[in-house]
Amino acid sequence: MDADVAIVGVGSVGSMAAWQLSKKGISVLGFEQYGIGHDRSAAGGESRLFRTAYMEGSEYVPLLQESKILWEQLEKESGSSLLTLNGGLMIGEAESKVMSAILKSINDFDLAHERLTGDQARKIYPQFNIFNDDLVILDKNAGFIRPELAVVSATQQAIENGAKIKRYTKVDSISSDEKGVNIIAEDSSYKVRKLIVTTGAWTWKLLPFLKEQVIARRLLLTWFTPKDISKVTPDKLPIFARMRDNFRLTGAPTLDGSMVKASYTKDPQFVEEPFNLYRDVYPEELKQISESVEALLPGLHPDPVRASAYMDAYTPDNHAIVGELPNMSNVMIATGFSGHGFKLSPVIGKIISDICTDGKTDSDIHHLTPRRFNPYT
Repeated sequence: MDADVAIVGVGSVGSMAAWQLSKKGISVLGFEQYGIGHDRSAAGGESRLFRTAYMEGSEYVPLLQESKILWEQLEKESGSSLLTLNGGLMIGEAESKVMSAILKSINDFDLAHERLTGDQARKIYPQFNIFNDDLVILDKNAGFIRPELAVVSATQQAIENGAKIKRYTKVDSISSDEKGVNIIAEDSSYKVRKLIVTTGAWTWKLLPFLKEQVIARRLLLTWFTPKDISKVTPDKLPIFARMRDNFRLTGAPTLDGSMVKASYTKDPQFVEEPFNLYRDVYPEELKQISESVEALLPGLHPDPVRASAYMDAYTPDNHAIVGELPNMSNVMIATGFSGHGFKLSPVIGKIISDICTDGKTDSDIHHLTPRRFNPYT
């Protein structure tokens, strides 16, 4: 055997799984087709949001709470500053489904928050255009994560714990039976006891039977110059999700001292071939985001000064697939996080490592089971 566990895709989740497994003394062999911390998929763009008042469903709150603990643990072990909790503003029509979902998360788990009146919000956060029918909530356990540094930090910890990582090594095929898993990568063969697939947008390239369930989509991230830089620093501007008329801008304060990130990622474009991702920008995309920023974020100049395209893997119900593959012995998967997975990556790494070593997890991930989709239903 070349290792107890192999991981294909040492990115957002794969790096965390390698970290968790290596801490247990499990021998780990990681395969990454690019370099560690690359921006070819879901981990680029300098920041990712961490939220606990969760619009995607209150079932995520326990996972997010555990993830916060693990982010802090990784910071301590690596010596890197990864998670900054500066609060999170959620702004949208009071009667909307998304704001109701946020309130449900808060009420179900008694989350620390502050509910602001329109006048209060306008005074404290003049960066936003607040309408009379808006509900404004400050999630006090929210902030931003440094994604590239997080992947590098987790991978480095795994290496220091004994993991072996093969960079720029593309896995061509896998096959499994009750004795283990065979891997072919760059004309070399490897044998491991178990395999974890964390390949994101490339999942169907390795597992073609999941092509209809794990879909690559293109996300455009955009940055804008502020009219007053002193009002958009992390101590003045929380991370935010600004919803209005079925449009959603999400963003973070300035991290470089010159730009604010504000992006529309609600309806990402289908990507037929991940290796052919269109990384340039369509003029109509910029026009749409510019008009929205002008209407909703008056503290920013409305024309983006930077735009970058990335990918993530989406499922039909926008919830990830995490667990053992029913049709492949000794193969586990964690993919399809649908644009809201990076904040969860440490806890998902722990969950998938526990399933790998113990056959189970104490975390409730019923909503993430692979069996909810064809070809398993």
